[in-house]
Amino acid sequence: MSDKVIHATDADFDSVVLQSDQPVLVDFWAQWCGPCKMIAPALDELAETYDGRAKIVKVDIDQNRAVAMKYHVRSIPMLLVFKDGQVQGTQIGAVGKPQLAQLIDKAL
Repeated sequence: MSDKVIHATDADFDSVVLQSDQPVLVDFWAQWCGPCKMIAPALDELAETYDGRAKIVKVDIDQNRAVAMKYHVRSIPMLLVFKDGQVQGTQIGAVGKPQLAQLIDKAL
């Protein structure tokens, strides 16, 4: 697990994600979600690759229901790219590292 992946909560989501000066890829996930675990290594690698240019943030939907409800998370993994506090891209379901990198690249 990369120490560059940030874990956000309902309490700090706005400051970590919405007020970020860099694009942020947010992974809405849960401990029990198999596909979420499948993409975790790709997210760790992307956190290293984009360090200083974009952030990778994970939000556990079981522990942070307010944020999950605000962004209408109904299926996980659900990944949203934020830039300047706005959603710039969405990916629902497990995809490979190239597709995730593409989401980030569009926001850079």
